[in-house]
Amino acid sequence: MKIGNLDGRAVLAVPGGVVDVNRASGGELPSAVNDLFGVWDKLRALEQHHSADAVFTVDEARLGPPCPSPQQVFAIGLNYSDHASEAAFAVPDSPTVFPKYVSSFTGAHGEVALSGDTVDWEVELVAVVGKEGHRIPVADAWSYVAGLSVGQDLSDRSVQMSGPVPQFGLGKSFPGFSPIGPWLVTPDELADADDLELGCSVNGHEVQKGRTRDMVFSIPELVARLSQVVTLYPGDVIFTGTPAGVGMARNPKWFLKPGDELTSYVRGIGEMRHVMTARRA
Repeated sequence: MKIGNLDGRAVLAVPGGVVDVNRASGGELPSAVNDLFGVWDKLRALEQHHSADAVFTVDEARLGPPCPSPQQVFAIGLNYSDHASEAAFAVPDSPTVFPKYVSSFTGAHGEVALSGDTVDWEVELVAVVGKEGHRIPVADAWSYVAGLSVGQDLSDRSVQMSGPVPQFGLGKSFPGFSPIGPWLVTPDELADADDLELGCSVNGHEVQKGRTRDMVFSIPELVARLSQVVTLYPGDVIFTGTPAGVGMARNPKWFLKPGDELTSYVRGIGEMRHVMTARRA
């Protein structure tokens, strides 16, 4: 299934377009994406059996983040060995975890106001939790994943590295710094959910390209390890880390400027496009 967030309402991709989940189900299913996780079977039934009159087309540029109000947002650092190397860190033996804040969420298309002159890109696969769990075994972890999406962990490197210890959460949570979308795609839609190509470009110049099979900690491992400490809830979001190619690691360093177009993708899931604008007054 492919689920989207259209003006705050859940839509489901079907042949020929989308259906509004609540309206197409005659009000049986909820209208908000975050309320769908407990009714997955009914949603699948709607995908197979819906009125042709309920189908309409939608411009993906109108879709908001498909997981708009998680209780918890986890981001994983140094989860590709090539990125750890370019950042001059050892490959970690346990996940490096920091928060991002939901006020930074935005959709897959639009403008993002830069916070300064050291804003960097980090394309990531995003996993969304589908049901509550604590101390989840690795072998069961995929069953706790509702779907996958494309994400960017935009990062103000000056803020991130300020202070006596890094401020990862703050440096990566300015408004618009966590775009996600355009769709939430269930793992069964993908030929191999453990091996997906992802990448991004700036003004058409490819800056990142990798495969999720190269993660240090796979999605099942991340779900299992996070749940050893916290309880995961439906709708929680996990940014799973970025491959090599970030601007901070280049010589000379390369950061985003007003007018730059950042294109991000995960094959089989979708593509995001964002234009950078000047810092807000």
